[in-house]
Amino acid sequence: MMKVGILALQGNVSEHIYMLKRLGVEAVPVKTPLDIMNINGLIIPGGESTTIGRLMERFDLANSIKNRAAEGMPIYGTCAGMILLSKRIRDHEQPSLALLDVTVLRNAFGRQGDSMETDIDIKGFDSPFHAIFIRAPVAVEPGPEVEVLASVPEGIVFLREKKIIASSFHPELGEDLKVHKYFLDIIGN
Repeated sequence: MMKVGILALQGNVSEHIYMLKRLGVEAVPVKTPLDIMNINGLIIPGGESTTIGRLMERFDLANSIKNRAAEGMPIYGTCAGMILLSKRIRDHEQPSLALLDVTVLRNAFGRQGDSMETDIDIKGFDSPFHAIFIRAPVAVEPGPEVEVLASVPEGIVFLREKKIIASSFHPELGEDLKVHKYFLDIIGN
C-alpha cells in the first residue's frame, strides 16, 4: 500500500491525513529522518514557514528530505510548503529546501484579513478547483523546468518541477480531492 507522509512539525497535518485517507492511502505523520525513509511521498503542509523551516533544521529533517528528493521521492508543498520548497524567497531570510526553481513572494495577497476563496483553472483538470488562500504566497520567475499549472493576476499559485509540486492554496481545507489525487498519481508513476 502506498504510504504518504505529512511533515508534522506545525500546520495543517490532520487535514492532509483526512484527505489522503478519503483516497484510501496510508497517511502518516513525519517527525524524524527515519520516518522520511519509510514513505513513498511527502506533503509539507501550510502553517508558518519560518517556524517549520527552523524545526526542519533543528530535527535534522532538511537533509533527509533533500536526499529523498534527489532519489526521486515526490513532494507536495502547500502554502508554507511552497515557500519552503522554493530556491528564492524575496525580501525574507529563512530556511529553505531550495528544490523548486522559482522565486516566492510571501503573503502576496496581503494580511490574514485579505485571505480569499476563488475558483481557479488548473492545467489538466476538467473543471475549476475551489481554492482557499490564507496569507498565501505566489511564485514568480519560474525556471525552464517548471511547469505552471495555475496562475492568478498576482502570480503562479500551482506549479510542478519533475516530481515536486507546490500550491499557494490549501486543498486540504476543502472537500475536493482532485489536487491530492494529482499528487498520488505522481507518486504512482
